Amino acid sequence: MNRSTLLAEAVEQSRTLLARYLPGFTDANRTTQAPGLPNHFAWNLGHLALTMHRVAGMIDGKDLPQGDFIKDSVKGDSSHFGTESVCFGSVPTDEPARYPGVERCVAVFDAAVARLAGAARTADDATLDRAVPWGKATSTPGALTMRMAFHNGVHCGQIVDLRRALKLGNVLS
Repeated sequence: MNRSTLLAEAVEQSRTLLARYLPGFTDANRTTQAPGLPNHFAWNLGHLALTMHRVAGMIDGKDLPQGDFIKDSVKGDSSHFGTESVCFGSVPTDEPARYPGVERCVAVFDAAVARLAGAARTADDATLDRAVPWGKATSTPGALTMRMAFHNGVHCGQIVDLRRALKLGNVLS
């Protein structure tokens, strides 16, 4: 297995893991904040999608999909995430009108996984190894793609904690 395939599969497997914990979230509880927990369901999926699209853009040169995001906005709607409402450092709000419903959240997340995995799978070493800005540091698209698999796992843990706090029950039987 080559590096491009390994990176793509890591991202795809992080989606498989996260998907186990989605049952029980509904349009009624998707923006519910639990005491002591940082992020709600809709924010997590929008944040992960936005971040993966940003890394995919470093590989495929394309911008964020307009059908999924409202660029430079803190307000999303039933079909779109506002980029500034789910970016690093944003604060989730329990305002359902600002976030897509559960089905749409999952679709946007899945599309981001597919885009990043597809971009990584077809990337050559030169693309994966070039220096790119990332926050206040520099990284490479290859390293960032692997980081996205771990990033998805971190937020999967937040979703697991949220499930417990909302008493959504065990999904691992």
